[in-house]
Amino acid sequence: MEKGPQINALKKPVLILGIGNYLMGDEGVGVHLARHLEKELTEQSNLDVLDGGTGGFHLMPWFEAYPNVILVDATLDDQEVGKITLIKPKFSRDFPRAMSTHDIGLKDVIEGMQLLGTMPDINLFTVSIETIQPMQVDLSPKIKKSIPELIRRIKWLSESIINPVPVA
Repeated sequence: MEKGPQINALKKPVLILGIGNYLMGDEGVGVHLARHLEKELTEQSNLDVLDGGTGGFHLMPWFEAYPNVILVDATLDDQEVGKITLIKPKFSRDFPRAMSTHDIGLKDVIEGMQLLGTMPDINLFTVSIETIQPMQVDLSPKIKKSIPELIRRIKWLSESIINPVPVA
């Protein structure tokens, strides 16, 4: 994990931020995705990708440095395993209730940014998981199967943010 955003990050319109615990199996889907996209999108000059680990206040400078943040995280929501959902949370209460083991820290960051008036435009992709697997670094087959579709959706969303289609 990097210490904080570089000065040139202020010129980039999008941060893709994967959240999760890499050592907890499917709960680490956001981190797995960020690590994959870091390799794939290294040439993309209009966005940055960050493995945000388990979230928390140390991520606040990253949120403040970008006008648009695309979050990716796991959720224990009793939906079909691997289901991808996109929401636009404005407040901490807009996040899924059972997001994961680290959602309290992330919700605190959102509340802090609201109070400071530094809230970026946030899009949150959640991936429904069945359980947290302690001391497991691999993703389950169902979650692995959802990754290509998740990547496709993230690329589409980031492209639509970077190059918006004018409304006629």
